[in-house]
Amino acid sequence: MSPNKIPAQAAADTPDAVLPTRNDDKLTSKDVLVIGILMVSAFTVLLNEMLLGVALPTLITDLGITPTTGQWLTTGYLLTLAILIPATGFLLRRFNLRTVFIGSLSLFTLGTAIAAVAPGFGVLFTGRIIQAVGTAALVPLLMTTTMRLVPPHRRGRTMALVTGLTAVAPAVGPAVSGVVISQLSWRWLFILVLPVVLAALALGAAKLRNITTPEPVRLDVLSLVLSAIGFGALVYGLSTIGESASGHAPVPPYIPIVIGLLALAVFVRRQTVLQRSDNAFLDMRIFRTRSFTVPLLVMLVVALVGFGTTMVLPLVLTNVAGLTSFQIGLFLVPGGALIALVSVLGGRVYDRYGPRPLAIPGSVIWTGSLWFLSRVDEGTSVTALLAAYLVLSASQALMWAPMTTAALSSLRTELYPHGTAAFNTAQQLAGGAGGAVLISAYTIGSHAKDAGALS
Repeated sequence: MSPNKIPAQAAADTPDAVLPTRNDDKLTSKDVLVIGILMVSAFTVLLNEMLLGVALPTLITDLGITPTTGQWLTTGYLLTLAILIPATGFLLRRFNLRTVFIGSLSLFTLGTAIAAVAPGFGVLFTGRIIQAVGTAALVPLLMTTTMRLVPPHRRGRTMALVTGLTAVAPAVGPAVSGVVISQLSWRWLFILVLPVVLAALALGAAKLRNITTPEPVRLDVLSLVLSAIGFGALVYGLSTIGESASGHAPVPPYIPIVIGLLALAVFVRRQTVLQRSDNAFLDMRIFRTRSFTVPLLVMLVVALVGFGTTMVLPLVLTNVAGLTSFQIGLFLVPGGALIALVSVLGGRVYDRYGPRPLAIPGSVIWTGSLWFLSRVDEGTSVTALLAAYLVLSASQALMWAPMTTAALSSLRTELYPHGTAAFNTAQQLAGGAGGAVLISAYTIGSHAKDAGALS
């Protein structure tokens, strides 16, 4: 008997949630439909993740807020994802696919509607948080479903599309934002999304089929509370570095950072206890696999710098290069297209040769492009900035898909929900922290420049 096959009776006795990965050569039309609906929905919600980056200068003026306050419209979104994504391992085990999908997209639609009619910063921020709550489960749901349905020898190409999508959407978001803001009010950033998510919700409700059997796992409220305190305090502390430097932070940044680290330590200990009864929010056994842990650490760095750069770049293009919102949108469009192209081509290379031929050259080129961007000043041409941005985008795509696919492929099938939850939590936490730190650094640099000009 082939080691990749199991007897029919054994397969019949295996719960759907832990069925071995399919090993036939082609996906069925039903499988393609499931993955397709999830990909379109995930792309739509992820588009909103970085949608307000380009709009930040406009929002600062219209709402009368500071850059540090305005960045919370994105950082708060990322922070909410970091808090809730650890719970998706529980959600994907406790509820079936359709229930998670409909519940998530319904919340996202509600948040989008609230943001569209927000009279001020407080209501807009509330809408963004509700959007994030709806977004949290969709990417882990997409990745887990893809890993279960796609045979191993085709994962490189398929996961390249999936992970490329998760990278393209935040990259395209600022471009779309720039074009919309140049012609319409910032409210249209949300109004234009509503018909798309409503159509995806209707299609998913009608066509999605369940591929797993819910398990009788219970919600551990203490784990949820520890996750919220740990990730929330950590990112909050990092986000107040800029305010602290200018003397406006309510508390020293190190206090929430220490609280966050302590809460996360207790959270980890709690999970090691719960996993003995198979009720962990986040099963720590995934970290015993070096092939999972190393790619995860690489992606932490990539997300930290990548998301932060995406958030601060529109401010640099506005205040250093003097570009308008429309010009910034056009500037960012090629980056998203390049990420998609590199991801698709890289997927084929991964299926033949594995992650090393992609990730190692990608990391070297990525580091070089970041060094160049660190040298940008008023004398740097827009052409040079665009070239550096394109190189940064392409090299980041060379790392993103291979690292994600290699990490998840190293896990047993029943650990996929926990693996995708951990991977996406780490990325969102790093993204939120990276945005907070780089925006704080930008604020500090701006204050120092202003002070130097006055003296």
